[in-house]
Amino acid sequence: MKRVYIITALTCLVILSVFMGALRMMNISGKRQNLTVGFIYDNDESTPYTYNFSLAKDALEKEYGNRVKILTCSNVLDDEMEEPLRDLASKGCDIIFFNGYSELVRELAPEYPNIQFCQTSYMDMSDQNVPANYHTFKGEAYQGRYVSGIAAGMKIRQMILDGIITEDQAIVGFVAAFPTSEVISGYTAFLMGVRSVVSQAVMRVYYTHTWSSYALEKSATQQLIDEGCVIISQHTDTIGPAIACEESSPDKPVYFVGYNQSMSEVAPGTSLVTSRICWDPYVLSAVDAVVSNKSIESTVSGRIHGTDVSAGFEKGWVEMIDLNMQTASLGTQEAMDNAIEQFKRGNRDFVFKGNYTGVNPEDPSDTYDLRKGYIENEKTSYPLFHYTLKDIITVVD
Repeated sequence: MKRVYIITALTCLVILSVFMGALRMMNISGKRQNLTVGFIYDNDESTPYTYNFSLAKDALEKEYGNRVKILTCSNVLDDEMEEPLRDLASKGCDIIFFNGYSELVRELAPEYPNIQFCQTSYMDMSDQNVPANYHTFKGEAYQGRYVSGIAAGMKIRQMILDGIITEDQAIVGFVAAFPTSEVISGYTAFLMGVRSVVSQAVMRVYYTHTWSSYALEKSATQQLIDEGCVIISQHTDTIGPAIACEESSPDKPVYFVGYNQSMSEVAPGTSLVTSRICWDPYVLSAVDAVVSNKSIESTVSGRIHGTDVSAGFEKGWVEMIDLNMQTASLGTQEAMDNAIEQFKRGNRDFVFKGNYTGVNPEDPSDTYDLRKGYIENEKTSYPLFHYTLKDIITVVD
């Protein structure tokens, strides 16, 4: 009888050993070994916004190798989101990322409770009914805008000191897609960065009313140049503004500040610097959460607002790239680094602050006194500052 017990015990030990070995092969931590990840892009990688977002896919491939199968759909318009979403879901995606602005993602997510849907934020979700498997995220772009404004301000100050322009010619231009709070917040932060160096600087804004039109963006930039702007930036999605600046007269160059993608190759003589949202930290962490069978918000490092997350320089969600030393003024890197260090220390109340009055462009009776300050992205990853600063920002008709 003892021999039977011993044989039984040994058999159990062998089975247990095999089971433990299998666990080690699967990863003893319980992590899944294979995953299918989908990406849906509103445009293609030839445009700065989508190209910048696609870098997160590249980072994912580098991190996971053949453990992750990646499927992509490009040039998907917001109102055409349903078909590619259902297609990726049918192909076994465990998590899908979107850089578009379609509400269809949130509406369709409950139909696929086993898939995590992660969309770059396009509105304030704090008061919305959000499915448990629907998530939004965005880097706090205003931080990069402010720092790039410092680089622009340094250049303008040099131009004034060199006698190229006078103080009253310190005019920056901005090519904007739509008068949304995301766009307004960005160009306001940019101007605040400029004015931290050149206090008399003002801004002219031209709306194209489209996210992506090379011809319109280039034409808008040329109009701003004709109206005296000496530095241009944008919140649109083509290289048109950079090209227009590069084609400006060599006798009176107009410098360009980029967003999302470096423009030094297409505008080597006029490009100054670029700020970008780095999507890698969120995408990698969200995928790791699914691999580890954890909630995304418990894995991602950032400011958590329910199923919505944001972060800035302190978490690597915002970056400055490609400072052009051939065009930038001396001391620009140091000035930028000082501001970035402030953000990394958690100081965020100095950007939207000063003796300014903001006016809601949709309701002139709605104003905001910036002497009391405004902290962007305090409760949501989507930028909410939507006031045009009176007297120093002019919208070009």
